[in-house]
Amino acid sequence: MAFQFKVQLKDIDDPPVWRRLSVPDQFSFLRFHKVIQAAFGWENRHLFQFSPTGFNSDPIIGIPDPDWGEMSVLDSKKIKLNKIFTTREQEFTYTYDLGDDWVHTILLEEITGEKLLRADCIAGQGNCPPEDCGGSRGYTSLKEIMNDPKHPEYSEMKEWLGLSRVKNWDAGHFSLDRAHYTVGRM
Repeated sequence: MAFQFKVQLKDIDDPPVWRRLSVPDQFSFLRFHKVIQAAFGWENRHLFQFSPTGFNSDPIIGIPDPDWGEMSVLDSKKIKLNKIFTTREQEFTYTYDLGDDWVHTILLEEITGEKLLRADCIAGQGNCPPEDCGGSRGYTSLKEIMNDPKHPEYSEMKEWLGLSRVKNWDAGHFSLDRAHYTVGRM
């Protein structure tokens, strides 16, 4: 079987940032994490967790850490998607970078009989926020700065983003070809 998910960043609009993914139901949550990373353009530099309604709701699926004390985290390498996702319209939460708190809503749109070997990104919208930009508030600020070349922080932000003098940041940019290619390699 295969799952079709819509994964959308919460608290981000104008434009919204989401990806539609087709994923084998036998993928582990760790592999699903890597698929989401590739589809959005994240760099996989931070911790993550999956949970029903957000940070620390049970069950928590991630990378167990003995330093977390009593908090029980199921190993994302060992839990398959089909053990958690069982019905259409089921929602779950994926949080990436537990400092910036990029919260994504995962909606299971379809369950198909298709036998997939690889995941695919089949649609999407919006440019993924840059790593370490300060969560949804920082991203909103970044978009405001980058939309105003006269803003006092414009040049500094452009340099931080690694943009040349002639290149601009486009919050609405999404390349399905690039997402399809990077997800297909997972």
